[in-house]
Amino acid sequence: MAFLMKSMLSNQVKNLGLGGGGEESKEESSPSDPAAAAGMTREEYEEYQKQMVEEKMERDAAFAQKKAERACLRVHLREKYRLPKSELDENQIQMAGDDVGLPEDLQKMVEEDQVEEEDKDSILGQLQNIQNMDMDAIKEKAQATFTEMKQAAEQKCSVM
Repeated sequence: MAFLMKSMLSNQVKNLGLGGGGEESKEESSPSDPAAAAGMTREEYEEYQKQMVEEKMERDAAFAQKKAERACLRVHLREKYRLPKSELDENQIQMAGDDVGLPEDLQKMVEEDQVEEEDKDSILGQLQNIQNMDMDAIKEKAQATFTEMKQAAEQKCSVM
């Protein structure tokens, strides 16, 4: 009980700023040397910092390379579909250097798309599209158009 009273009163006196409770000293003073804080010697800490900087540079370079590859893909798609160019993509490619290209798996996908488009553009591709058409729907549409034209002609022409 006495402990409880003492802690409550000492906290109140501290808040007033009268200086009570002077027996508590700061035992948790932080060391000024970061190497000592990490539990290493100065040389180990410097080596650790060098490794961290090198790893960060490697990660940044790999990230820039990936960004440039994605930008290259976007540029390729813009050229393919005749969309306006983006300066941001071109800047990313220039920052990464000239060795930027599409990744191998994306190159395979692009080549497959080009082969499919070439097949569709050929005469055989057009013939295959004719087989897939719904001839009944085309006949119905043609007959409907013909009857509409006939009715319009009858309304305008007094002889018919």
